Amino acid sequence: MNGHTLFDKLWDAHVVRDLGDGWALLHIDRHLLHDLSGPVMLGELSRRGCAVANPELAFATPDHAISTVPGRTGQTYAAGAHLWRTLTEECAARRIRLFDVDQSGQGIVHVMAPELGLVLPGLTVICGDSHTCTNGGLGALAFGVGTSEGAHALATQTVRQRKPPQMRVRYSGALAPGVTAKDLALHTIRQLGASAGAGYCVEFAGPVIDAMDIEGRLTLCNLSVELGARYGLIAPDEATIAYLRGRPYAPRGAAFEAALPSWRTLRTDADAAFDCNVEIDASQVVPTITWGTSPEQAIPVDGRVPEPGAVPAGERPALEDALRYMGLQPGQRIAGTPVDWVFIGSCANSRLSDLRAAAQVARGRHVPDSVTAWVVPGSLEVKRAAEAEGLDRIFVEAGFQWREPGCSMCVAANGEQVPPGQRCVSTSNRNFVGRQGPGARTHLASPAMAAAAAVSGCISDLRSLA
Repeated sequence: MNGHTLFDKLWDAHVVRDLGDGWALLHIDRHLLHDLSGPVMLGELSRRGCAVANPELAFATPDHAISTVPGRTGQTYAAGAHLWRTLTEECAARRIRLFDVDQSGQGIVHVMAPELGLVLPGLTVICGDSHTCTNGGLGALAFGVGTSEGAHALATQTVRQRKPPQMRVRYSGALAPGVTAKDLALHTIRQLGASAGAGYCVEFAGPVIDAMDIEGRLTLCNLSVELGARYGLIAPDEATIAYLRGRPYAPRGAAFEAALPSWRTLRTDADAAFDCNVEIDASQVVPTITWGTSPEQAIPVDGRVPEPGAVPAGERPALEDALRYMGLQPGQRIAGTPVDWVFIGSCANSRLSDLRAAAQVARGRHVPDSVTAWVVPGSLEVKRAAEAEGLDRIFVEAGFQWREPGCSMCVAANGEQVPPGQRCVSTSNRNFVGRQGPGARTHLASPAMAAAAAVSGCISDLRSLA
């Protein structure tokens, strides 16, 4: 008899009722709400006349539709003010803890939840956001839900789910200098394809994961959905425990110690079977950047844009469309391509370690007048910590704008957009057509690579900077 995977253990521990044919009713431990999907879910409850079953298990923050300009309020971006207002009013009426603008804890929902200790190993976590899988980096079963599912969970503390097949991606070797979790994620999506994880829960494992810090693990799990998966998972370990110790909403003292034996069991058994196994040699990964309009359209930064003739005939129309949209020529070197904007932020790469990596590149250099470069911290806590280290001064002296926490230009739902036809190197997670604004041309990269583009005025190999 096969052992159990980490996913099996998390799933089985939360089944309230087996509904047959692979379906189950799952108990939900944490419900995260933000200003785009939260007001809609709460409004659905009002229409149905339902109460929130366990308001103490729900936590909210405005992030998507609020301005990140210094000195902003919830109403600075006028088109998003009603969403902020609805979220604050609904949370007050329903006794849901809200981390509001300029209050400690506010930030991008998938940044502030782990850093506050709201997400813990073994919990189920949902949010009306596809990048909820980020939180799997702490060993939680975290996934995005739609409006109806989210409203049902608020009213009943349960959701109906079908158990997915499971994939394990195991990374051997070690990451080379200058190569980050973001590069590893883009390399994986490029190698496997953007639909390879569709329908799966993906567990990331191997010595590279064991050596990776928690913020890197969160980045890798964040991009699980760009592989097509709804869930991304990494088993908790001693690094996870050290990260969580002392977090505001994590257990304290004896309660924290009492949780550890259970957390340490949350690992895939040696004899457990996966539906799909993938092996990737991480020592072959180099700094990576996207050239097209899907995260899978990525290449090494020292590589060339693909030629249509180099791909199967069925793939050529999509490749040619991407080339036209991005304004690139087949076979051109990606390094040296001029850029107009650089965006360092998003739930993929706006944590303190990300800002440190970018600041290390920016220190002593300056952004040319032809480039607009923004740094948007992922949370108020990240912003304060970065300022305490002087990272904000490094960025400002280098010609970057230092802004307030929020999703900002990642999804451009707050009016902060890349102008049409302009090219942006971004640390976000999606480069779809129009993602950063109508006609915006987006290249996904790591924070250090984005900073290198900012100070060089073009896509650059950070390894070549003296």
